[in-house]
Amino acid sequence: MEDGVILREWFGRVDSEKTGSITATQLKSAFAIGNLDFPLSVVQQMIRMYDFDRNGTMSFEEFLALNKFLIKVQQAFSDLERNRGFLATDDVYEALNKIGFSLDTPAFYAACESFDQKKNGRLQLDDFISLCIFLQSARYSISHVCRSAC
Repeated sequence: MEDGVILREWFGRVDSEKTGSITATQLKSAFAIGNLDFPLSVVQQMIRMYDFDRNGTMSFEEFLALNKFLIKVQQAFSDLERNRGFLATDDVYEALNKIGFSLDTPAFYAACESFDQKKNGRLQLDDFISLCIFLQSARYSISHVCRSAC
């Protein structure tokens, strides 16, 4: 319960306009304070993934769902980064499997290359989160299309 109170306080500080919801720009700024530098497009994707009422912003309840996913991703990263601050390619593969993503070899290497901002074969935490947001979003899109078309 204490985590919920802390998250509610954090959300309230990010919701500077006190509307009960946060925008992608507000969320991006909040991440930056925590040294997570995401492109606005990634933060917008985070909101789209958990924007259950489709209003373009994130309510506290929607934020809780995003937070749960981010904790899972961060834990997988932490388990394998070995105090180096990054995941090497083999570690990325193992971390993705821990989270429940299974990619064939060509797709895996293409994804790693796309999200390796420094092009050094290493993914920092924000790179890894961006990769996971992309994969989760693709998973959601595919399942949504299948439900609609089937």
